[in-house]
Amino acid sequence: MRTTRLHHLQLAAALLCALTAGTAFGQAAPAAGTPANATPATGGAPANPGSGFLPPASSSAKVVDAVRVVVNDEVITRNEVRNRVAQIVQRLRAQNTQLPPQEDLERQVIEAMIVERAQVQLAKEMGVRVDDRMLDAAIGRIAQDQKMSVQEMRNQMEKEGMAFAAFREEIRNEIMMQRLREHEVDSKIQVSDAEVDTFLAAEKAAAADRIEVDIAQILVGIPANATPEQIAARSARADEVMRQLRTGADFAKVAATYSDAADALKGGAVGWREADRLPPVFANALRKLSPGQVTPIIKTNIGFYILKLNDKRSLANSTPEQNVIEQTRARHIMMRATPTMSADEVKRRLEEMKAKIESKAATFEDLARQNSQDNSSSTKGGDLGWLYPGDVMPEFEAAMAAMKPGELSGVVQTPFGFHLIQVLERKSEDVTQQKERNRARAIIRERKLGEAFEDWSRQVRDRAYVEYREEQ
Repeated sequence: MRTTRLHHLQLAAALLCALTAGTAFGQAAPAAGTPANATPATGGAPANPGSGFLPPASSSAKVVDAVRVVVNDEVITRNEVRNRVAQIVQRLRAQNTQLPPQEDLERQVIEAMIVERAQVQLAKEMGVRVDDRMLDAAIGRIAQDQKMSVQEMRNQMEKEGMAFAAFREEIRNEIMMQRLREHEVDSKIQVSDAEVDTFLAAEKAAAADRIEVDIAQILVGIPANATPEQIAARSARADEVMRQLRTGADFAKVAATYSDAADALKGGAVGWREADRLPPVFANALRKLSPGQVTPIIKTNIGFYILKLNDKRSLANSTPEQNVIEQTRARHIMMRATPTMSADEVKRRLEEMKAKIESKAATFEDLARQNSQDNSSSTKGGDLGWLYPGDVMPEFEAAMAAMKPGELSGVVQTPFGFHLIQVLERKSEDVTQQKERNRARAIIRERKLGEAFEDWSRQVRDRAYVEYREEQ
């Protein structure tokens, strides 16, 4: 039961903090084979530490700690590495994945920790902060996902020997890295209408060939600005990986041993993906395979990929469902309680305004302009325009749903304050086409984001000063 509970906590944290939900491939980790006494890193393709959080594992052994790696002005200790390795071993065993050699596993873990530390350092340098209130809310959501209270989750973790304080800091770091990636990578990805048009036209032409694939991957990364000699060495390593696979080696074990992708320690598992969401060179190679087969080595600017097709299924008969939704045009007057005006006084004033509107002693527009504290709508007489489901807070939406056009609500409270709402009109709209365009835009953005993140992450890793210390 312990393994199952730990795995669930790991998964919940990953779902909360992951960056590239839906990203087709894990981000690359630094290339293997870096000498133990390396100085400033010349790096390989980096791992994405945000691909999954692992709560700190317990260690009852009392060992003297020592520096294992220096990353800029911080250190990673031997105990930190041991604990992280123990977490990975526990997860691989829970997945019934053959364990790679201890030396290879430790190398993979250390490189992932280096990338994580470098990104957290950069986030701090750029002023990214996660206060305790935000952290508490995130941990609360993790506990809720596990159908337990925070205290119950804490008790469970401590019973299993995991320090809750360390868990909190790991989650804080995950959120910081996510925010950094959003600022440095996500926000810079643009998708034009022309790209969406081209994608939809190509998709329509190839509708009969649409498939979804369950895949795993092995990546032998190429360092940024690699020399011909480095590229040749990485190519030889990819050839050795392929040789082992062709002679019957277990794909998951080989991935955990050799792969530089973030999912290496999960046996390279990527899971189900629409082929359209994969880079075309990958999708084309996978279409030629039967389940259980692997692709030839595929070279990209990131490195050498080998993909395994676990299974596939057709999407040829899937057609977009018609999406007709009801929109509501509404307006409101919003007021907040202040140190000089209590909540009861605010509600009383809004009730007075409602009475004036109903008696035609004043108009909604005039009262909104004079009293509403929603700056975005007050100048428009409180008009919020056409609202889609989910555009407003649940309390506000529930009040609108219960009203007929022209009707005034009572005083409605939301986290933003107190509202007097009037529904003006309703209409139904078929948003099927818009939904399809949004889907296409998301797919194109996802493709761009994967490569952009890999490049950015590798650059952060390469700029870091990394010094490996020999085991004593």
